[in-house]
This record gives sequence, C-alpha cells and structure tokens, in this order.
Amino acid sequence: MFKKIVFTTLLLIVCVDKTYADLPDFSALVEAAAPAVVKINTVSKPADNRDTLRGQVPEMFRELLEQRRRPARPARTMGSGFVISKDGYILTNHHVVDGADDIQVQFANRSEYSAVIVGSDRRSDLALLKIEADNLPSLKFASSESIKVGSWVLAIGSPFGLDYSVTAGIVSAIGRSLPTEKGENYVPFIQTDVAINRGNSGGPLFNLDGEVVGINSQIYSPTGGSVGLSFSIPVSIASNVVAQLRDSGEVRRGFLGVGISDVDQFMAGALGLPGPIGAYIESVTPNSAAANGGIQPDDVIVSVDGQAILRSEDLPHIVGLIEPGEMINVEVYREGKFKELKLKIGALEGDDNIQASVTDQSDRLGLSVADPGVEDLRLLRLRGGVEVVKVQSESPADIAGLEVGDIIIQLGYSRIDDSEEYQLVIAEIPKSTPIRIRFYRQGKAIFRTIQIDE
Repeated sequence: MFKKIVFTTLLLIVCVDKTYADLPDFSALVEAAAPAVVKINTVSKPADNRDTLRGQVPEMFRELLEQRRRPARPARTMGSGFVISKDGYILTNHHVVDGADDIQVQFANRSEYSAVIVGSDRRSDLALLKIEADNLPSLKFASSESIKVGSWVLAIGSPFGLDYSVTAGIVSAIGRSLPTEKGENYVPFIQTDVAINRGNSGGPLFNLDGEVVGINSQIYSPTGGSVGLSFSIPVSIASNVVAQLRDSGEVRRGFLGVGISDVDQFMAGALGLPGPIGAYIESVTPNSAAANGGIQPDDVIVSVDGQAILRSEDLPHIVGLIEPGEMINVEVYREGKFKELKLKIGALEGDDNIQASVTDQSDRLGLSVADPGVEDLRLLRLRGGVEVVKVQSESPADIAGLEVGDIIIQLGYSRIDDSEEYQLVIAEIPKSTPIRIRFYRQGKAIFRTIQIDE
C-alpha cells in the first residue's frame, strides 16, 4: 500500500512538472524587448471658443460671461509605442497623438525625448514619430504569415500609466473587421485575449520569438476595462503604412469604387456559386477603376491578384494595400461563369493624414504646417490652404491666437494655396511689421494680425 502511494505521488509530480514545462517563459523576451518600448505623454492646448461666443452672445452679457468663464485646461493623454529603427523612428497609434501640441517619449531607463510627427494615418490608426537620438534599441516586425489562431502573444505597455506592464494570452481570431465611425474598413485586426487597457494603445504585440506581430489599438468592453477582447493592427498593414509615412509623410490606398455586400447561402444558391464566397457588387461608381475595368453590378468578386475573397470585408483589406495606378487581375463570377478582368487600380481620395517634416522645426511664425486633406477643403469649400499642426509657445503665431487645426488661406495680400506657396510667402514677411492673416477655424473665417519681431 505504501509503495502504491509513493508511486502515485511521484507520477503526479512528474505530470505537474511536465505541465509547467509546456508553458512559455516570457522573462527572456521581456528583458530583451522592454528597452525598445516607450511611454508616450501628450499635451493639447484647449480650444479657444471666445470668438464664437462673441458672435452668439449679446453685447450686454459678454463681459459678465467672460468673467465667469473658467480657464480651460490643457488636455493630456498617454499611450505606448516602440522604436522601429535605431535612428529614432517610433510607431504608435494615430489616436494617441492626434491633435497633440507636445509629445514626450519616455524609455524604461527614464530618459525622455521630445518627438515630432512624421506622419499620422487615421484610417489605419497608426502614427510615425521621430526623436533626435542614435543607437537606440529597436524591434523587428514578424512575417505576416507567422501569426496563427491559438498562438501565444505578449504585450508590453503602460496601462493607466503603470509603466512597462506585461500581459500575455493567445490569438483568438485574425482578420476581424471593425469599421470606423465613418464606415471605413481597411484593417483586418488580430483579436486576442491579452489584457489591454487605456494606455496600452500603440504598444507592441509580440510572438514568442520577440518579434512584433501587431500594434495594440483598441478593446471591446462594456465596462471600460479589459474583458478579454482586444484588437491589434497586423504587421502586414503596419509595414506598408510605415514605409509610406517615412517616405512621404502620407498614405495612399488603392480604390475600386464599388458598393459591396456579403454572399449568404441563399444568394449563392440563386447565383449558382459553389458556396457563400466573394463580395457581391451592389453598385459601381461611374468613372471609377471598377467601372473602367469592366466590373458590373451583380458581379461577385472572388479573387484579387490571386488572393481569395471569402467575405466582402476581405476586399477593402486587400485593395487598400495595392499601390494606386498598379494593374491588377480581378476574378469575378458573372451569369454562371468565372471571368478574369484586368484593371488599373484607383486612388482613395480624402485621406486626412497629418503631415510634418521630421527635420522641420517651427518656421518664422512659430508654426509647423501641412497640406490639409482633400475632404477637409471640400467641406469648407476652399480651393487650398495650409493646416496648422503645431504652434510654438510664445511665438508670433501663438501671440496672434492661432491653434492646431486652423487652416491658413491668406498672409498679407498673398493667397495661400499649399505648403510650398506658404514657405515662399513667409520668407518675404518683413520684420516688425504687422500683416494680416486669414484662416478658418471650425468652419468660420477669422482675420488677425501677426508680427515677426526677430
């Protein structure tokens, strides 16, 4: 009896030891990767709505209102990011730095740097920053094919400001479609059960080899805290966006110009398809790439350049990564037959990317500016202008009351249509001479004077 008990105990110990041996040990990965992960703190100046109030409140009440107004406080946000090259390029989320006037990057060794935005892309929720530093620890992207459902993954970030917290879990699903508030759908998210909270945004998601497989972006939660549904931007998207932002400061996406819907089992049977696959074409935009390439309503797109379209949401994921102007092959199912079409991909218009040169310090007015998005100009009914992306404190522009997001359309007697024309005009502005500046803020035209005292 004693021998049997001893044998059973030894067997249990062996089983427990084997179970622990099968679980991954993340300590070496964290030790190697953490130095390249950063905490990001931003400050945004409060919007000044006094000009709007003056136009809406009767004169007799304005002074009283101004006396009772509480001074607005700067907005502060925090997030995470990581170094992708030794010369100071850092990747994070667009929503972490959107509208920021000051961006501070902090490393695990407590060193801090000021960062500038190289480019920021709303549609992918990615932003590329630059700090002035060399020989930094950096992280590598994994192969896009390496991520699989059930794989172990690990996140490092600063949830709620708790620096360099580590959480782990598995990949729950891949290719998740989460349309934006504008109905756009260009990111096939990685879903995990890794605990992600506010402050983790922009941080890396690792595989067991210490390579980055995703950038943590958002969670689903009815409570505001982690409930095991977190979503990361895959490296297939991130590498494409980073390359474009680093090269030009903006992102260009392929565009077909079609309205699509899913093919269910009943529709597949009615069309004669072998199964519920593809993207059903409900409409085709006139003069679009699809129209010019021969795609018709009632077609079902089943592949693009050899990549299968299993669900309708697969189509924008694939097309968005194609360089505008490139010739592609599109296979459609039409009237009981598969048909191969060749067409030239179009460009998605209205990208409202934030652009800022990495070497561009504030100009003579104390501004950093960028060409506004096409959609922004269309909404304001403007033919051109430059958008303010940064205002240097106590600069001529700051004294004149300019803010991030203002669109400048006139300096002196010169009309401003783009950033190149803006640079030419400010180079000729005389010192100690007040000149007129006209800009738009929240759809309203505003006139001020600005003076350079150098």
